[in-house]
Order: sequence, then C-alpha cells, then structure tokens
Amino acid sequence: MKETFNISPLIRIALIFLYLTLTIPLPFLSATTDAPISPQILWAGIIFGLSVLYGALSEQVILNEETIQVKYPIWFPPFFRKGWLLKWEEIQELKLRTTGQGGLVYYFVTESRDRAYLLPMRVAGFARLTRLVEEKTGIDTRDVRPLSQPWMYLILLVVTLLLFLVDAWTIWTATHLG
Repeated sequence: MKETFNISPLIRIALIFLYLTLTIPLPFLSATTDAPISPQILWAGIIFGLSVLYGALSEQVILNEETIQVKYPIWFPPFFRKGWLLKWEEIQELKLRTTGQGGLVYYFVTESRDRAYLLPMRVAGFARLTRLVEEKTGIDTRDVRPLSQPWMYLILLVVTLLLFLVDAWTIWTATHLG
C-alpha cells in the first residue's frame, strides 16, 4: 500500500488567488503614486512570495505500510516548512488542541513524547486519510474532522473574485487616470 494525499485543489486555488488579488495592485499603485519602493522590487517580492506560497501548498502526505510522511517538493527550502516521517508503531495517540481562532487540530504524539506532529487536515480525501490512520494505529478517528469545511474556502474564493474586480478597477484607474 502506498497512498499520496495532496492539499485540496479548492484550498490551493483560493489561497493562491487571494494572494495574487492582494498583491498585484501594489506595483501599479507604487508607480502611480511615486512610492519610495519601485514597482520592480514589488514584482520581485510578489514572485518570491508566490513561490513560497506555492511550495507550502505543494505539501504531500504519503502513507505506506510502515510510515506516514509529510513532504514538500525538493526545490522548497526546509527552513520555510519542514516535512516529517513517523513509523506507525511510534504513534501513541492523537491529541486534540484548540487553535487561537477556536478551531480544533490534532497532533500525533509519539512514544518519546518529545515532539508532536500536526495531522494534515487540508488534504483532499481527508476522510480516507483518517480511516487509514485508524487502520494503522488503532486510534479511534471517528470524531476527527477537517479544520475547515470546503464551503468556507468556496466563500473565500467568491469574496476573492469580488475583490479582484475592485483590483481590476483600481489598476485600470491607476494606469489610465494617474
């Protein structure tokens, strides 16, 4: 058995589009307002930020008979986000924690209890992932739910599209009237 789970496409699209919608107007506004930061520096920063975001959203969760692993593309520097690998027999329990925003996340706790490993919750096929974790560890995962539901990211995407319309108007205004 080897299964790979990727970040949900809806989540990837919504977050990348939100990033672009929030940043693309900046170089245009910089040029129009004679800001102290040049548009070229802003474009370079936007491209750098987009590559970091894309790398973080390229997370993969790989399960096989012996291990569960979270990994990132080879080109993505580990100082941004590190992957991890656990053997199934090392996992003692799933520990529930509340986030600062009131959400619930789960951590794998190992025998040594020296570290906890976040259960990836934004993957496509999350229900299947939790079933496989239960099969391999014997830990009851019936109550484990994803951090956020797909409809939340759909709302984010719709609001981002509306913001994009405002951005398009802002860019048009800045380049044609400024």
